[in-house]
Amino acid sequence: MTMGGGLHMHRCSAAVIVAIALHHAAPAAAQDYPTRAIRAITTTSAGGISDIFMRALGDELRTKWGQPVIIDNRPGGAMNVGTRACIDAAPDGYTICIINSDPVTYNQFLFKSIPFDPEKGLDPVTNLFHISQVLVVNSSLKVKTVDELVASSKARPATLSYLTAAPPLALFMERLKAERGADWVRVPFKGGSDTVNAIASGSIPIGLIGVGNVIGHLQSGTMTALIVGNEFRSPLFPDIPTMAETGYKGPPSRSWYGLFVPAGTPRPIIDKLRNEVARIVNHPAFRERHLTDRGLVSAINTPEQFAEEIRQDRASAERVAKEAGLQPQ
Repeated sequence: MTMGGGLHMHRCSAAVIVAIALHHAAPAAAQDYPTRAIRAITTTSAGGISDIFMRALGDELRTKWGQPVIIDNRPGGAMNVGTRACIDAAPDGYTICIINSDPVTYNQFLFKSIPFDPEKGLDPVTNLFHISQVLVVNSSLKVKTVDELVASSKARPATLSYLTAAPPLALFMERLKAERGADWVRVPFKGGSDTVNAIASGSIPIGLIGVGNVIGHLQSGTMTALIVGNEFRSPLFPDIPTMAETGYKGPPSRSWYGLFVPAGTPRPIIDKLRNEVARIVNHPAFRERHLTDRGLVSAINTPEQFAEEIRQDRASAERVAKEAGLQPQ
């Protein structure tokens, strides 16, 4: 054997040893994970849906793993601020992120530029829950169906106004307006409590909002629910029909919160996170208290299934934005 051949064999052997070492290192890291506190970034402020849910989930993870989950609220910028903070974090499993569908699927079509790549910067772990969006009206309007609301809006052109929290939901309302020939006007969103108060007072009598925000008003009769914007009925109000059931042809107003990690996080850690989160969320007592009672619907799936959902939602978002003639801001 020549000296060159021996050197080649030595290099090959070294490469094999390194590969084997790396192969065993990742599972070992996942087996030991976590060994210190985990930071959980949310894209909403304290008291928001994702904040409340993440604190409950974090308590369960701490009980199981013995390590605290520290909530890091990063609201603002149409949820772009928190999403970028997640993407910029080290991909070591010690930053996990609960992120809404908007910055992952819609915002790239709503803004001329965003400070991150939503397609390459995040690794999906699992979808967590869908928000049941409900179209409600102040009961003084005395309408019970979408058709009656449309007729009422035509009878008083450009005087009925509506509120909704996110641009994708506004696109949903505008698509419905065009499809049915309605005549209503959007009012800029200020905040969840402001929206509920405006609808309840009748100053802005129409709203497309998460059902968890208006449970009391629906039960007391101060608001009337016409439809849910999702493709499924609300578990809290199963008698409210979906948009598709009323003949609407556009895409549903899908709104969800999912669990992500920075891109490049080791897959064994992602799998460990996913499996433990699924176990917690699928427990009947946790699901009823932290999802069903808040008007949320469990959406637990695998990283591959979640990635496919995101691809489909992103394609739908691009189509809806183009059909609406939306000019990125």
